[in-house]
Amino acid sequence: MSRFDQAKMLMKVKKIQKELQKQIITVEKGDGAVSVEITGEQKLKKIHLNPEMIDLDDIGMTERLLEDAVKEAIAESQRIAAEKMQPMMGALSGLGM
Repeated sequence: MSRFDQAKMLMKVKKIQKELQKQIITVEKGDGAVSVEITGEQKLKKIHLNPEMIDLDDIGMTERLLEDAVKEAIAESQRIAAEKMQPMMGALSGLGM
């Protein structure tokens, strides 16, 4: 692969990274009791707890809902990133990556 092709590939990767920075994934659990927002780069943006839906006598349930929402949001962001990078994987393997 020529240096020009490598530079083009790097520009495409950076473009995808910028797209992932702007992408927001939102996951709700417990009928809206817990909401989590992360970017396509898996950076946490926001956690929202709906006080009307939270049972203070069962904080363990809220913790589980929050954990499940974060896990699902991360999995979704990984899926989106993999989908965006898929067309480039063959070319990246030619660069030794």
